[in-house]
Amino acid sequence: MRIHYLQHVPFERLGSISTWITDRNYSLSSTRLYADDPLPTVNDFDWLIVLGGPMNIYEEDRYPWLIAEKQLIKQAIEKDKIVLGICLGAQLIADALGARVYSGQHKEIGWFPIETTEAVQQSKVLEFLPSELTVFHWHGDTFELPKKAIRLAYSEGCANQAFLYGDKVLGLQFHLEVDRHGVRQMIENGGSELVAGKYIQSSEEILSANRNFAIMHKVMCRFLEILSCHDRKPVQNS
Repeated sequence: MRIHYLQHVPFERLGSISTWITDRNYSLSSTRLYADDPLPTVNDFDWLIVLGGPMNIYEEDRYPWLIAEKQLIKQAIEKDKIVLGICLGAQLIADALGARVYSGQHKEIGWFPIETTEAVQQSKVLEFLPSELTVFHWHGDTFELPKKAIRLAYSEGCANQAFLYGDKVLGLQFHLEVDRHGVRQMIENGGSELVAGKYIQSSEEILSANRNFAIMHKVMCRFLEILSCHDRKPVQNS
């Protein structure tokens, strides 16, 4: 399995995904878009992971590499590659699938619960997901559900938190992969966003929360296993 990931900023990394890949001896390569690394061709990988970042998908004037990145993501989906997007990555996938990405009514920054949809509850493939799970968020933009995609989760502050398109394309608005170091890095680099808000926690709240990263990472690994399973069956809409 050849896995390639797109990294938008130095402080948002693979986290627990890296351990999962290493344990399976999969090939791993990357493009550091912030360092102007060249993008691969769609034939150079089997799996594309698109990480998060503080930029917006429509800031092409400020981040011109977004243009080519969007094209690569679209090509990967069309070529039936496995594609996983996290936060900004999920928004880029939604955009590639023709869905609108826009500024949400609320920013979500901190530890907040998501709830799974009826489609998840009726799926044997996704039965590992609890009906409610507290996860780490850091986003202001959101997306409409792409056509033919299945909504997997939502929260009080954001209607579309996760979706599955076919059986190989997964978008997660939240961060299951992040570890304590990653959370600290986000705060150090994005602390100016921690202002008063309905769904914005202070740095003290975020860092003092006794959260079980192991539970998040277990869910992340289950998602990865599902995506990597070649004999899987797609989730059916209810």
